[in-house]
Amino acid sequence: MATEEDIAWFKSTFRPIPKPELPDDAIDYFIYYLPSPTPAEVDEAAEARARLQEVQRSAAELIKKLLKDYIWQREAFRLELVNENGIPSLRGRTNYGDSIEDEWLIVYVLRELTFKHTDIWIRVVDSDGEFLLVEAAGTLPAWLEPEVADNRVWIHQGHLRIIKPKQDKERKITEKIDLSEAHKIIRNEPDRFIRSTIIEEEAFYRLRNYPKQINDNLHSAILTVPRKVAFLLHQKPAYISPAVEAFYIRDPIALKPLRTKNASDLIFGPADLVDVSVKFTRVGFAQLKSQEFPAPNTWSSKLPPMDDSKTYARSEAGMKLACGFEMLLHDPHHQDKPSVREMKLLLEDLDTGDEKLPTDEEISRLWSKQEDDESWMDINFDDLDRELKGGKKSSEEKTGGDFGDASAQENLQRIVARFEAFLNDNSAGFEGADFIDDFSSDEDVDDDDEDDISSDGEDKDASFDEEEFSRMMKEMMGMPSKSGRAPDVSAALRNRIKELDDSSDEADDTEQIEELSRQMEAELKGTGVLDLNKRQESVIGDATSSSAKKSPSSELGIGGDGDNDDDDDDVNINLAKNLLEALQGQAGGTGPAGSMLSMLNLPIPKDDRS
Repeated sequence: MATEEDIAWFKSTFRPIPKPELPDDAIDYFIYYLPSPTPAEVDEAAEARARLQEVQRSAAELIKKLLKDYIWQREAFRLELVNENGIPSLRGRTNYGDSIEDEWLIVYVLRELTFKHTDIWIRVVDSDGEFLLVEAAGTLPAWLEPEVADNRVWIHQGHLRIIKPKQDKERKITEKIDLSEAHKIIRNEPDRFIRSTIIEEEAFYRLRNYPKQINDNLHSAILTVPRKVAFLLHQKPAYISPAVEAFYIRDPIALKPLRTKNASDLIFGPADLVDVSVKFTRVGFAQLKSQEFPAPNTWSSKLPPMDDSKTYARSEAGMKLACGFEMLLHDPHHQDKPSVREMKLLLEDLDTGDEKLPTDEEISRLWSKQEDDESWMDINFDDLDRELKGGKKSSEEKTGGDFGDASAQENLQRIVARFEAFLNDNSAGFEGADFIDDFSSDEDVDDDDEDDISSDGEDKDASFDEEEFSRMMKEMMGMPSKSGRAPDVSAALRNRIKELDDSSDEADDTEQIEELSRQMEAELKGTGVLDLNKRQESVIGDATSSSAKKSPSSELGIGGDGDNDDDDDDVNINLAKNLLEALQGQAGGTGPAGSMLSMLNLPIPKDDRS
């Protein structure tokens, strides 16, 4: 029998099991029924359960209405009634994978529920915590730091409500609240809420295009697939997501069934192919199309020639999808998924004759033939650069597509606007922009600052100049810039330019400009400016040699002649060193260093070390 000492020792060593962390690609949501204080004789728990069941039914109706044909990237929205510490609530967790739009679709559905049920309060969190505050970070009061934000952010009657601290006159707040305290404040202290239109608009900005955005999250494409794949997708279009994911995260074990030399060993072999319209999530379609995947031996002879690009693209994408289904049904890692069990039952029905494969006539006459434009997948640097500047295509350039879709363009311009707002914020320090202080006044603004602000409200000194930034980066890299670092054009060419400026004959001007361009190119080639490979090697070589020449005192920043030159050399050395280290860390993949070199039209140097 355990003694009191044993029990005391056990208690001293006992540690509660920590709650599992929320995955990076998942969202948790909670719905509570929190009416105003009720008479003591009312059974609040029973009433709450009844009201939450009504909310659950409303959510099911809303999902059926809005998301009848919607395809989730990984998991669907769902609510279950739970009882924790005597408090009933509706809770759900959805793993949305790489599709961020699925997360915001859930927020939209939850907010719509609060319009219909005015006595419910909703929380949503992901791995970032109160992610609605992340969206509205630039508009938040100074005290609202992540350390004290838990359980303060709620959605009620379609609006965002934030619980204020008690000591609201202090700038630094350390008061944290738990869930039970938040419930008490909601029910008994309605004056403790921040009701800010600006914060709410920023937090819900991604919902501005809903419910129209729901259909824009999907993409339909015509693919050449095995007839059995067409049969399964016609039975349930949602099977596309696990099949694409199986293809996208494949490993050598998953690829094993595809290595067979006999096509009859495959469930979805290339013997019987049909053209059908397949509906994807946009993320899923991009994952399927963008991956390099050599055709297995059983498929290589079935793909059409690459001369017919459209037919080949349909066949290649169909081959990838069929391989995804093959891996999904064979890989032991996926066997416990409900979708896999359902598909196996349907295939068994085909074998027994309870189900029949669709005929060509049925597919041609009854099935959808929708095929959406794929231009949203095309990313061109020039288009991206133009969108960041807020520019539009000229009439001559409008033959191609814009960068991304309208939503992507709007988001890019919004990011740039936020960056400019940060640069224009006089209160922003080197650690970042300060948050808005709810308790400060606009009267504190100095009138003298108005001289530096243009008529459209932009701070001229802090305005982001992309050309100037590019010039500075090229100078730091040792490249020629427009401001004088490059070898000067000869006096003869400058005189030639002046003659062109004074000329009035447009026809002659065109010929003279072309001749001038050829002369300038020949002269610049002689200086080696246009040889970017040689230029870059010289920059790195100069940086290395200058590093070797530095004395210990100059390394430590001790004074002496030529301090300014040494500072410039330090910048170039450190920049070259950091770039090379960053490129080495990328290991041949994409990264910020490689992207910056590409933007500056510089080739990535090879790693010749043995």
